[in-house]
Order: sequence, then structure tokens, then C-alpha cells
Amino acid sequence: MKVPSSSLATFLLGCIVSSASAFTPSSSLTSRTPSSLVKTPSFYKRTTTLSSSPTSDAENEIVEPVGFGQPTELPDSLQDAAEIAAQSSATFAKYQGGVGMTRCRVDFDTSVGDETYTTLKSSTEFMQKYVSALCYALIPGAMERRQDEMMRLATAQAQLTAMMQDKEGEVDEEKRQELLDIIAEGGRDPKADNTWKGPVARIYFPDEGSAALARRDWNPKGPPTEALVPPCVEFSSCGGVQMQDITNDKIILFFCPKASEAEFVEQILYKTEAKCGENLALTVFVNPLLVDMGVTGFGMAGRMLRERLIDDLTSIYYLRTLQWGALTRIWPNQFTVWQEDEEEEGGYRMIKSLDRLPSNPEVEDIYDYENGLANDPAAGGGLGFLDALGDFVNGMTKL
Repeated sequence: MKVPSSSLATFLLGCIVSSASAFTPSSSLTSRTPSSLVKTPSFYKRTTTLSSSPTSDAENEIVEPVGFGQPTELPDSLQDAAEIAAQSSATFAKYQGGVGMTRCRVDFDTSVGDETYTTLKSSTEFMQKYVSALCYALIPGAMERRQDEMMRLATAQAQLTAMMQDKEGEVDEEKRQELLDIIAEGGRDPKADNTWKGPVARIYFPDEGSAALARRDWNPKGPPTEALVPPCVEFSSCGGVQMQDITNDKIILFFCPKASEAEFVEQILYKTEAKCGENLALTVFVNPLLVDMGVTGFGMAGRMLRERLIDDLTSIYYLRTLQWGALTRIWPNQFTVWQEDEEEEGGYRMIKSLDRLPSNPEVEDIYDYENGLANDPAAGGGLGFLDALGDFVNGMTKL
């Protein structure tokens, strides 16, 4: 029986498109498990302007963030966390005007104190998914290109299936090979120049070795079915001579920059902002550790670095798992502390919501107060001098 290729193409395209558009947050996500920490809140209000120009919907979309003062819930999975972080980053960029010096930070740590792997290694998968979703949201032409590839791939698969099922006619070997080539290329046109010529999302790694590994393993220039990030992504390092052309950079991301690279990070940032101007939509620091006792210290050098660079970074997304729960934040909502609780739906219950990032001792105190392991100073007249001094010392040692 011959199956109409148009029906197969429609079905296959529907399956593929659903996965490509998954970075858009959905308020229907409700489950929360220990390995997948936050349901997506519906804190985006969207209005779309009408335009006859052939730009993407994302460029014409005006996003007004709502949810200030509301608690943040936990993501459903690592994929969900990356997509929420990307959408929140894109919303922040558009809310700020999407031009010039729009800087923010994303912190993702699910190691629970396990130092088997470096922060860069343990957050690589999150970074790949985050960057992909962010590019589709902010880089003009990235989503349209991916949709074209998916349409071409679905059509080729449907036509090839129909061709193989047609027992009555002869198989056109030339057409068959053409379809196989399209499928092998993941939907790219094998006869076209597939070099990306649009705006760029540039990731700066701490060193050239890490950047070289990412070029190989993340494979942005490979077939879409094999690439871990879109073709608009390029890789650089913080150290060494900066020879790359940055005039087309739309997004720059510093991935796990350390205190030893702080000077290079500042130079790169200021140079890119000056050269790209309004073409630069967003700068993101992912898991930055730019102040370290052994390098910058906590004295004048560390304080000046904080004032120049770190303090002005808006925390767009924060997720840190704890032995007993998690601390999370999605801009513009509050920082929220969650505790594991088997009796609660999803396995977690909220125990505290704050308008600022609490220190490590504060987080542990919140847990102790909630579980009756210590007296809450807010209910008992405040901390004593020795308790306050102890918290100060603990905070300094854990920075």
C-alpha cells in the first residue's frame, strides 16, 4: 500500500518541531523530583507587534516580565533548567532594550559538594543546552534556519519512505541518493553553502585547551542531528592573543571564568562592548568565580573587582542543590529555598523566599530554623554578639 508522502511529512515534522520549540517555558510543568528540580512559573506576559518585515517573531515580541516578589519553583530536569535559564536571559535582554551593556550571570551547581569533577566539566551539558536555547531566542535567523532544516529532513524521510513502499513504479536512484544525502546531513541542503554568516554567540573558555575541546566535541559546524549547539556558536579563550573577529558578536558568554583570568575577562568585555556597541544584545557570566582568596584576595583588589564587574551583574538564573534540598532563582522572582519532603507533591516544599541571595551560613540557618534545630532570631529578639561573630567568620571561610 502506498502511503502519501505529504501525510508522513506532516507527522514527522510535528514530532521534530515539538522538540525544537521546547525551550519556551510552559506553565503546565508540575512535577518535581530530586534529579529534576523546578516547575516553570508562568511569569512572562507576551504581546506581539505587527510587522510586515521578514524578521523573526522573537524580534517583534515585546516581553514584559512579571513576578517580582514571587517565589521561584524548581525545574523538572536539567533540560528544563537550561531552557528556563535561556528564556529568562532572553527576556532580560529584551526588557533592558537588547542593546549595549546588558550584563547578567547564571549559576548552576548540582554537585552537592562533590569535587570529583571541575565546575566546568560538571556544568558542560547544562551549558550546551542553555546556549542552544539562548541562540534560538536571541540570534536572528537561527531558529528559522533550524526550522527549515527540520522541514527538509521530515520531507526527505517521508519521500524516501513512500518511495520504498511503492512497489509499482521504478525507484529513481538519483532521487533516492539525493534524499539520503539530505538525511545524512540532518536536513541541510548538501548542494548549498551551509556556512553561518549571521550574528555570533561567542563562548569564552578559561583556556585555549578547553575551547579547542569544545570546538571538536560540541561540533557546531556538523550536521544538525550531530551538533550539540547551533552553527552560530564560536569558541574563544580568555588567555592569549585575541585574534578573532568580534564585530559580528551578538551574545558573549564567559564560561566558568576564574580569578586568574579576571584581568583578561575585563579586557575582553570592555573591548567587545566598545567595538560591537548596540549590536551586542547580552553578556552572560556562567558560573563565575572571579574573586578568590589565593588570587585576588578579599582586600582592596577583590573589592574593586566586585565594584567594577561583579556587583552589577543581574542574577538571571540560580540553581544550587544541597544535601537536604535546593536554592533557586529565576529572574525576576525571588531566591527560594526548598527542602526535600516525601509527603509533598513533587517531593519538595518551600521553606523560605528572599529578595537577595543568602550566604551559605544563612541557608543552613534557614534549614535549622525550619526544622527546630536552632532558634530563629527573627522570633527571639535577634542574634547574640558571639553568634553574629561566628556567622561572620564562617561566611568568610566559605566564600
